[in-house]
Amino acid sequence: MKEFRPRTFKFKAWNKQTGLLMKLSRIDCVQGELFQRGHILLQFTGMYDQQEVEIYEMDVLVKHDQKYLVRWHDEYNGWYLFNYKTDNTNHPLHQTQASELKRLCSYFESDGNRV
Repeated sequence: MKEFRPRTFKFKAWNKQTGLLMKLSRIDCVQGELFQRGHILLQFTGMYDQQEVEIYEMDVLVKHDQKYLVRWHDEYNGWYLFNYKTDNTNHPLHQTQASELKRLCSYFESDGNRV
């Protein structure tokens, strides 16, 4: 068995009051649940786009003229690409697909309709 290396957990946060995406210096944890008051936490997927930019939950990714939204799929227990316009599940996100995509912005930075 290979040596166990725990995953790195990283988060960005959307500040609901200021409308800014930021990296936090700390995150609170109560009974095992992470939170930061007034923020929406967005988890790092562990994957990188074609330009080696980190991909986070709710990022908008582009390939050619298609836009996708990265979200956790509860039923399939993994990161999935959803069609940005129709919100239909497209397929699971793996590093091979991620390296063919380019991160455009976060969904929250786009106001959900300006992208």
